[in-house]
Amino acid sequence: MTLMQKFLGATAAFALSAGAAMAEPALIFDLGGKFDKSFNEAAFNGAQRWADETGGTFREIELQSEAQREQALRRFAEAGANPIITTGFAFATPVEAVAGDYPDTKFVNIDGWMPEIPANVQMISFQEHQGSYLVGMMAAMASKSGTIGFIGGMDIPLIRHFGCGYAQGAKAVNPDINIVANMTGTTPSAWNDPVKGSELTKAQISQGADVVYAAAGGTGVGVLQTAADENILSIGVDSNQNHLHPGKVLTSMLKRVDVAVYNSMKSGNDIATGTSVVLGLAEDGVGVAMDENNAALVDATMKQAVEDARAKIISGDLEVASYYATDSCPALDF
Repeated sequence: MTLMQKFLGATAAFALSAGAAMAEPALIFDLGGKFDKSFNEAAFNGAQRWADETGGTFREIELQSEAQREQALRRFAEAGANPIITTGFAFATPVEAVAGDYPDTKFVNIDGWMPEIPANVQMISFQEHQGSYLVGMMAAMASKSGTIGFIGGMDIPLIRHFGCGYAQGAKAVNPDINIVANMTGTTPSAWNDPVKGSELTKAQISQGADVVYAAAGGTGVGVLQTAADENILSIGVDSNQNHLHPGKVLTSMLKRVDVAVYNSMKSGNDIATGTSVVLGLAEDGVGVAMDENNAALVDATMKQAVEDARAKIISGDLEVASYYATDSCPALDF
């Protein structure tokens, strides 16, 4: 029996019989699974934090295919879940299609974009380029070869947004630094291909890269593993991945998907829908991970440089160019 069948046959059946009065929140993970050690897992951690603090329960499903997106949304809505939180840009279109049929249900989409936001939908996005700028600085400061790498997941503007910020930060430290960039693929499977991530990492190492930043969801697990095996540094993404290979992960670019999910569940029916929320450095929506696992890799000079840049970005004294603004990135040739 597939996970969707279990969901439809057990969870939905129970929820339908219980009725909408339960108003449990629901969380739909993007492809790659909730324990991808990255984006989806951050979402799960936010939901679990809400459950632990409140004693509440939430419904969830891990998709197995693209075709299940709209079906899962409708099943949860019919079961009375509220709000329904979706992770990943690919949910924007299904949410837009479904929301009008369930005007009393609130929907949240993290990372997507809509030309017009329906009255019962909230969109949440992040200033990924700001956090990526900081880890780009760290990569350039840590590199001994003068070459660093970037491995993205699916080739979409969102991931180019990461790479563009990374390149700007690196070049702010070393204008002559060489940046090797690769995308894993052009389909959603690019988020969950650690073998391809490993292959790309080895290819970048052969070109001289000694620090590699992975913005690729579950694919990044392969990047970090291979970097550790080959004795170079890596940079994690979304969740704090420093602990996966202590002393080998320079830092992780934190994208606080966990905070977005937690806040959405905490707000419940009071979510401000019909709006778009953008979280950057000023809102602690993005940042860099500093802990005991990378303490030996980050000296006082690097820490100070990051703090200074962070303060300047927040104050507006330093502007990190957004890939979204021009669909181009002079600092990096993808």
